[in-house]
Amino acid sequence: MNEETLNLSIRKFLKTVGVSSQREIEQAVAKAVAAGETGTSFPATMTLEIPGLKLNVKFDGTIGLD
Repeated sequence: MNEETLNLSIRKFLKTVGVSSQREIEQAVAKAVAAGETGTSFPATMTLEIPGLKLNVKFDGTIGLD
């Protein structure tokens, strides 16, 4: 196993997930605001699954607007 290759691969994956997730959340917030829906924070859940490694981890947090 090449540690550097692993590290770069993980970073690339996380960057893709981070950028794509942020875009999706921003679009969902804009759509909700346009529809007149209100709220100042929203519970959020992210699940990381890598079946080949038998990894399934859930992360909980909050998306705040104010």
